Amino acid sequence: MLRAFAVKVQPRIHREAAQSAKSAKISRRKILSCRQRIFAYYGSVFICGFSCAASINKVKLERMKIGEPVVLDGRFVRLEPLTMGHVPALAEVGLDPELWRWTTGHLATAEDMRKYVETALEAQARGTVVPFATVEKASRRVVGSTRFGNIEAKDRRVEIGWTWVARPWQRTVVNTEAKYMMLRHAFEAWGCLRVELKTDVLNVRSREAIERIGAKQEGIFRKHMIAETGRVRDTVYFSIIDSEWPGVKRRLEEKLGL
Repeated sequence: MLRAFAVKVQPRIHREAAQSAKSAKISRRKILSCRQRIFAYYGSVFICGFSCAASINKVKLERMKIGEPVVLDGRFVRLEPLTMGHVPALAEVGLDPELWRWTTGHLATAEDMRKYVETALEAQARGTVVPFATVEKASRRVVGSTRFGNIEAKDRRVEIGWTWVARPWQRTVVNTEAKYMMLRHAFEAWGCLRVELKTDVLNVRSREAIERIGAKQEGIFRKHMIAETGRVRDTVYFSIIDSEWPGVKRRLEEKLGL
């Protein structure tokens, strides 16, 4: 009787054991499959993240290349790369003789302005300047021009100059924000060690404006340049260096309410 019971029960035990083993194999396959999917997912995330980080770093490196044309966009002013298309708007506001009183060149006609812009673009093609048209954002009007010049990428040094702003926009936020954006770009995007500014020693108004920015006077170059009129000018040099930039930046941001 017991033998008969054992014979009947044994096949059922074997079947249950086989089913359990089969279930275990399926579970292991599911676990392995799940692990593979998890690994594949996070692996792809890691690869994607690494790739994205590499792309971001590449963009940062490209942005740090000194002399690369750029649009500098602020709250009040936009500095956009100078083009021949800006000539009519520049001529409309920029032929005031007072604007050119202390410069070595004098612009009196639309043709003079065309040559002025053309010369700036030729220098840009040689890699020595980055010229801008200064646009007041509220009115969308071109109100002047400025540029980075005397670019020395090897020494991480640039000059900010060739700046003029039409009289209705002088002593407004326009020039202050333009200088702030250019200095920030020079020190933070290009990694410059030094930014130079210079003006005619007789141009008291310009000298005071440069000092208000936070630049330090370094000295006067005597008989430095000859103007188109034949006048020999002395030039006063100013500079801001990288260690001074945080303090200069803070003061400019306070002035601009940033």
